[in-house]
Amino acid sequence: MASLAERLVPDELWELFRRVVPPTEVVRPQGGGRRRAGDREVLTAIIFVATSGCTWRQLPPVFGPCWQTVYRRFALWSRDRVWARLHRVILDELGARGQLDWSRCAIDSVSLRAAKGGKLTGPNPTDRGKLGSKIHLVTDRNGLPLSLGISGANLHDSQALEPLVRGIPPIRSRRGPRRRRPGKLHADKGYDYEGLRRWLRSRGIMPRIARKGVESSQRLGRHRWVVERTVSWLAGCRRLHRRYERKAEHFLGFVGIAAAFICFRRLAAT
Repeated sequence: MASLAERLVPDELWELFRRVVPPTEVVRPQGGGRRRAGDREVLTAIIFVATSGCTWRQLPPVFGPCWQTVYRRFALWSRDRVWARLHRVILDELGARGQLDWSRCAIDSVSLRAAKGGKLTGPNPTDRGKLGSKIHLVTDRNGLPLSLGISGANLHDSQALEPLVRGIPPIRSRRGPRRRRPGKLHADKGYDYEGLRRWLRSRGIMPRIARKGVESSQRLGRHRWVVERTVSWLAGCRRLHRRYERKAEHFLGFVGIAAAFICFRRLAAT
């Protein structure tokens, strides 16, 4: 169990998580009551659910806390946006080490079938109108996710561009002030609208968007492939093969966990 916990939640990741998790008042049980499950134990179990894709009820008892405790803690942390804060803290560490490349960023989305419905779902036009959700993301030149969002599968990609770019947090740099704007933003023809180009230019971002009927999307492939690779990295979180969560904040929580792990792997490799 110890080796599994160390693999799922290394010490460096645990120290980063401790910086963002809300403090909890520990009440000592009286009369032989059960002690409160430790946050690291629960975090390890949550990461196992995210990476293995198992249901909460299938959580092996070897992790210690019962599945109800793990689920309640996950719901609490998702409501408090702990996963987004963890992602942000890891991005800050990467930025401080000069591991983020702002010269060219890319934007894209991926659609998932929503098995149980819920908020932010809609008919997927690429899946015979079946109910689904989208994950939208912006990555840096290396494919590290900087900004994420979810929507119904019927939302047009172009409508997500402004919220995603606005959602890039001010991230630390090795030298100088925090940064939140890329030099260029690459996108496919789904974002081919003059209004979006004007908006990006007004923010000092050079749009590199394929034009419908004029340019081939393949011309931008040598820069856009990184975001497509990141989409495949997200699939490494097997809980994201489909959307199983009815609550949108829980689905977004698993997306945040996946993004944080993608960035943490780069951080651990430096």
